[in-house]
Amino acid sequence: MRKIIINKFIILFFKKLFFMTENTTHKSGFVNIIGNPNVGKSTLMNRLVGERLSIITAKAQTTRHRIKGIVNGEDYQIVYSDLPGILTPAYKMQEQMMHFVNESLKDADLILYVIECGETNYNQQIIEKLQSLTIPILLVINKTDKANDETILATKSHWQNLLPKADTIEISALTGLHVNLLLEKIITFLPESPPFFPKDELTDRPLRFFISEIIREKILLLYKKEIPYSVEVVIESFKEEEDLVRIGVMLYCERDSQKGIIIGNKGFAIKQLGIESRKAIEEYLEKHVFLDISVKVLKDWRNQDILMKQFGYVQN
Repeated sequence: MRKIIINKFIILFFKKLFFMTENTTHKSGFVNIIGNPNVGKSTLMNRLVGERLSIITAKAQTTRHRIKGIVNGEDYQIVYSDLPGILTPAYKMQEQMMHFVNESLKDADLILYVIECGETNYNQQIIEKLQSLTIPILLVINKTDKANDETILATKSHWQNLLPKADTIEISALTGLHVNLLLEKIITFLPESPPFFPKDELTDRPLRFFISEIIREKILLLYKKEIPYSVEVVIESFKEEEDLVRIGVMLYCERDSQKGIIIGNKGFAIKQLGIESRKAIEEYLEKHVFLDISVKVLKDWRNQDILMKQFGYVQN
């Protein structure tokens, strides 16, 4: 995957210039997926894109960054964004996660607000911002495959009262129920435009990002309590050889006690993490992998501005 570094405002300028001089019915747009934690946003993103771009676990705050996935048809291009779950920030890293969410409300052509069937909780500030938007909003009621009609109707009524201008669709991102209908709806909302990105692009993220996300997913699955939320994964080296990829990884945590838990008794825990991560990375790269994982303490890194920027939570 090639990293795309591009400014949307520059794209918009050339897009309009091109569009005014070309006769085209091509449609393109930015479709941003927001909602509370654990409602199925990442599962939906992966289903819509047809690739596993976002990691998925049952734990809240699995998604930390804004991840774009690009879907191309003959006469359309959809640039999806998977966003962190809406929350009340407790430290600077979470503030930056919410910054991604708030920025997504400004640059979208269409918002997918994903709701778990039966869910009633909402962030008042986000709802007020959504109510003031002039762009279309689709309320996506997810996980309807396990819900009864009464729960679905109650959920729909609750959220339509909050966002009366929004269209509503009931789906299951896990099973694929009505996802094709959702795609059809999304395409109808796209503005006419040439594509923003080359038609062979899948994402704007580099390969190293997805490797680090695979490792972070294993950390979320293997460790308990605060450990997964206190760890940042940094790919320090990535060397491709003919039949082998050598990857050096540094795990940053906040306290010495966390470092001890990550390593485990006689190194058992970090060994298990290495085994699980290596298998998943080999499947992803379709190559043999040598994985070297180290651990370092960076006290209170989640509250340090310079580290937030270094780790990619602050965009230039």
